[in-house]
Formats: sequence, structure tokens, C-alpha cells
Amino acid sequence: MTRFMMAYKFALDEMNTKLNILKEEFNYIHDYNPIEHVSSRVKSPESIFKKILKKGCPLSLDSIKHNIRDIAGLRITVSFISDIYKLKNMLESQKDITIIETKDYIKHPKPNGYQSLHMIIEIPIFMSDREEKVFVEVQIRTIAMDFWASLEHKIYYKYNKEIPENLVQELKEAATTANALDLKMERLNKEILEHKAAEQKKEETLITINEDQFRLPLNLLESLIQMKN
Repeated sequence: MTRFMMAYKFALDEMNTKLNILKEEFNYIHDYNPIEHVSSRVKSPESIFKKILKKGCPLSLDSIKHNIRDIAGLRITVSFISDIYKLKNMLESQKDITIIETKDYIKHPKPNGYQSLHMIIEIPIFMSDREEKVFVEVQIRTIAMDFWASLEHKIYYKYNKEIPENLVQELKEAATTANALDLKMERLNKEILEHKAAEQKKEETLITINEDQFRLPLNLLESLIQMKN
């Protein structure tokens, strides 16, 4: 069992390494990091056994491996809704990651208002004597979505899963408010980026070299002229 559980820990280590590389690359190229926070967990053996019994599957490691796909879980919090889909595309482009399933609760929220993007992926883990393919559940959501989901979870268990109807309605309204905030911040961010691009364009000049045209920052052009003189 210890050996079985180690594979899921290593899978999360592998995914965290991938995300760190993506963060650094994105920050270097775009001067911006879409990932705000990453958390991970491996289900306890007790949780796994409860889930396999609830599903009515055989109680064996092979059965657990094929029927319980969220033993290793990764939650990624990003700044904007558009970042969720950017990160999704980044993960899909990784050659050693196989996308098994995607559930988009942003375009299609749950009845209680829950929003997030869920992915079940499969990645190879190289052990000393074998290669194993391990399932990992990845959840990607904005800060507002994560805040709502965290509080909803606490309220859900505080009332022993029996939430009064008035609170259910208020939680759904809160989810709508969180979504409105996400959309507003997305719009503001887009306006800021467009303004920044326009200002940058003003500070550039178009030059032609061998019939090819390039845009260069004016301060760089001035430096090159001074060096020539």
C-alpha cells in the first residue's frame, strides 16, 4: 500500500515541477504570471477505501487504481477566467500528459453556483524498476471562485450537509456575484493591456531593413545612433 501511494505523491511532484517551469517561462516571455497559488493533496487510505466501497468496486489495488481517479489532486488558482483556459491549453500541449476527461463548470456551473474547470489527466511516473501511469485530478479556478468554494465547503460541513434552503439560495447568489466580479476584472485587465500596447506602440518607430519592416523602441534606436556617432 505504501508503494502504491508513493506513485501518487511522485505524480504530484512531477506536476508541481511542470507548473513551476510554466510559471517561470510565462513570466519571462510575457512579464506576467497567471498562476496565483497551487495546492496539492493525496487522499488518505481511509478516504480511498470509503469511496471504493461506495462505488461497489472490488477491494483491490488494481481496482482502486482504475476506478478512483482523484487520489492525487491538484488545485490551481489563477487571476482571470482567461488564464484558466490558457493554463488548460498549456497542460494539453505537454506531450507526456494525456487528457482523460474535462468538465467545464465555468461555462456550465453546477446548480449550487459552483464554478471551476476540472481535468482528469494521466502522466507517466518512472520508478526504479518500472514505469507507471497515474491519474491526477486538476482543478483550475479564479481567486473569486476559490474563495466561494472554500466558504461553501465550510458551511456545508458545519450544517452536516443539510443546509437550510435560504442559505442555499444566498450561496447561489454569492456565486453569481463572484462571477460578476470575475467578468468585471477580466474586462478591466483587457482595457489595461490594450492601453499598455497602445502606449508602447507610440514609443516605437518603424524601420525597413532589406525590404523587411521592424518595430524598434525609440530609446533603443537613439542608443544605436549614439553608438554609431
